[in-house]
Amino acid sequence: MPDADPFILDCDLHDYLEIACLFHYRVRLILTDQAPVEGVARTTLTESGSREWLRLDIGSEHRDIELHRLKQLEVLTPNARFREVRFR
Repeated sequence: MPDADPFILDCDLHDYLEIACLFHYRVRLILTDQAPVEGVARTTLTESGSREWLRLDIGSEHRDIELHRLKQLEVLTPNARFREVRFR
């Protein structure tokens, strides 16, 4: 995705990320390059209103995933409020 055009995630999809972070759900992300990433959702981050990330705790480290790379989110935590979200 070109850097010149900032990626804006629809509000309803962003809400799912916020819920995952609020309850610290364990999630599996499928990225646009098909790479899976698993971790605990912690927070979303924004830079100057144009770039956004989802911060995951992976073991004792954290990893920030740019939201424009998200294809799918699957919640691995039992009894979660939702199971899956498709971003594309």
